[in-house]
Amino acid sequence: MQKTTVPIKGMHCRSCELLIEDEVSQIPGVAKVEVSEKKACALVYYENSLNAADVENAVKKAGYDVGFNEKKPWFSKKTDDYIDIFYALVTLGALYVVVNILGLKKLFATGSGHPSNLITVLVIGLTAGFSTCMALIGGLILGVSARFSEIHPTASGLEKFKPHLFFNAGRIISYVFFGGVIGLLGSMFQLSGFSLGLMTLAVALVMLTLGMQLTGLFPKLENFRLTLPASIGKMLGIKDQKNQEYSHKNAFIMGATTFFLPCGFTQAMQLYAISTGNFLSGALIMGVFALGTAPGLLGIGGITSLVKGVFAQKFFKFAGVVVMALSLFNLNNGLNLVGVSPVSLFESGKNVLAATNDKTASVEGGIQIVRMKQTASGYEPNSFTIVKGIPVKWIVTSTDPNSCAASILASKIGVRTNLHPGENVFEFTPTETGKIPFSCMMGMFLG
Repeated sequence: MQKTTVPIKGMHCRSCELLIEDEVSQIPGVAKVEVSEKKACALVYYENSLNAADVENAVKKAGYDVGFNEKKPWFSKKTDDYIDIFYALVTLGALYVVVNILGLKKLFATGSGHPSNLITVLVIGLTAGFSTCMALIGGLILGVSARFSEIHPTASGLEKFKPHLFFNAGRIISYVFFGGVIGLLGSMFQLSGFSLGLMTLAVALVMLTLGMQLTGLFPKLENFRLTLPASIGKMLGIKDQKNQEYSHKNAFIMGATTFFLPCGFTQAMQLYAISTGNFLSGALIMGVFALGTAPGLLGIGGITSLVKGVFAQKFFKFAGVVVMALSLFNLNNGLNLVGVSPVSLFESGKNVLAATNDKTASVEGGIQIVRMKQTASGYEPNSFTIVKGIPVKWIVTSTDPNSCAASILASKIGVRTNLHPGENVFEFTPTETGKIPFSCMMGMFLG
């Protein structure tokens, strides 16, 4: 038996190896094929003779080329890639306009601040699954699932859908468990606005990287992989990726950790679970909420598990643009939560409070009165001038409890709550000059 080494370019995972092995092994006279993505070559064992043209055709049929890998540039040199991205941007922009014109954001409206029963919690979960959870967690799922489909082109629709089932199973089970835990801990369990901001930024950067990989515009990033540290992987029993390209355990654990990712509706439900002071109540609230988000998140999995062929490549690029857009949205929110507003970076001068809608507090009976209205669009007005040393009564009238703006956070004065419909009163005494920033718990609406 003889053997020859065939250099192959374009491989990036174990699935690539399997595809090439299947095609080359069908060549008459070939006894065995060993393909190594790491070494970028194939060892072909054969009897008598081997036609080089047959090998090259088999490799091409699998979707790869015979030859040595070239150093990847930072930016794609293919004009078609940029044309595809342009069409993806146009499509995404058109969808955004349609959603706003038709007012589709209101289709799943419900009161998130103070649910009265588990049915209401379920409806809130459905709302979140098609809105804020889809924006934060769905973007991450879309990036991972589209990437999985891209590197596993021969997998069936069911195989490509399984990761989503395990992801959501992990999510639901963790929500039940941790919901019970925070139910016991009560008001002691609270993440600061800064911590929420850091978590949002981390998720945004992961999503941005996945999106950039999917667009195909940044070939250099194709070699970048997000993996668990070896020590953590060993502790969790997760094998090295070169031995196990994908595991249901990884998908399950990823879903479980989403309990700690910041989302307006999720935080609202967590606060509601905390307020019960009971393990069973907290577990039921968070478990039912996670069940409600499943249809929206599984819908993303269904889309990415069905796309195939030439259309798949177009879809991956569109998915990349969507993921990048969502990552920039979350990046902005994360910066707002950690106290670095992107808008303020472009403003001149230090007095950023001097906005056109700035209001000076009125004084009644020795108390400064600040009145603000919370709507679906944020806070009106969203900027005030008060004097230090004089007590303040901040009266917030909530007119739309279905908006993320109904979950308000002002860490400097200890405010972190869901607004009740009608008037909500917060009292404090400012002790120093400076800014007292406030926002919704996702950092979308500021003041």
